[in-house]
Amino acid sequence: MSDVTEDRPLGNVRTLRRIGMRLCILLSVGLFCLGPILWQAVTSVKLDQDLVRLPPIFPEQMTLSHYGRVLFESPIAQSLMNSLIVAVSATTVSIVVGTLCAFALARLPIAGKPIILGLILSTSMFPPIAVISPLYLLMREFGLRDTLMAVGLTHAVYSLPLAVWLLTSFFRQLPAELYYAARVDGCTPLRALFTIFFPLARPGLAVAALLVFIYSWNEFMFALTLTASDATRTAPVAVALFPGLYEIPWGDIAAASLVVTLPVGALAILFQRHIVAGLTAGSVKG
Repeated sequence: MSDVTEDRPLGNVRTLRRIGMRLCILLSVGLFCLGPILWQAVTSVKLDQDLVRLPPIFPEQMTLSHYGRVLFESPIAQSLMNSLIVAVSATTVSIVVGTLCAFALARLPIAGKPIILGLILSTSMFPPIAVISPLYLLMREFGLRDTLMAVGLTHAVYSLPLAVWLLTSFFRQLPAELYYAARVDGCTPLRALFTIFFPLARPGLAVAALLVFIYSWNEFMFALTLTASDATRTAPVAVALFPGLYEIPWGDIAAASLVVTLPVGALAILFQRHIVAGLTAGSVKG
């Protein structure tokens, strides 16, 4: 009886030590992931004379002048609007085309489906730097350079494999008997898609659209190469071009980075469960 009483405090100590270790690991990972964002937030409210001094890490006096310059004296507002137009158009094209392709691959009797899916996925594995030169020449030849259409089309094409892959998994998870019953009732494959499968696949469509939107919003290299003026630059490119010839406005860059990150960060937080579900779709069932 006395042994049991003595072992109980030791067990409590081990439990507390295990909980403390987990909290330390969790805190370390959180600081590692959120550290750059927190540093940008601190930098964005520092006075100009404090930007190149360390310590102090946290400013004794804070200012919002960097946000004022970014929002009212720079082209960042135009760039945000450009990013929104490009991301929405790329998402629309990718989801419309991707839905048709994914439904055909999931339900229609097509030979070599695994090979087709593998080929579609392999096209997204080419690094952007490998295709940027021919893409630039192609857009210039068609007179689309320095237009939002060029950036939107490029983003749509590059994100289409992701949409097809995700939506194929979602359509496969829906009962095949629904498709056969619709065909017996006289529905064409396209009508079966829009009247029966489209409403059922709306969660999957939302996840695919969200992932494509985030990709297009954050994309940098294509947007940098295919645009040349403030009227067409997207937000990531506008932030990258903030440094001047003789000075680097660290405070303005930090404020602009946060302004550009906030919309997509809010979307990612709001729909984090759906994003994880989308990324793991089909990982259990092939």
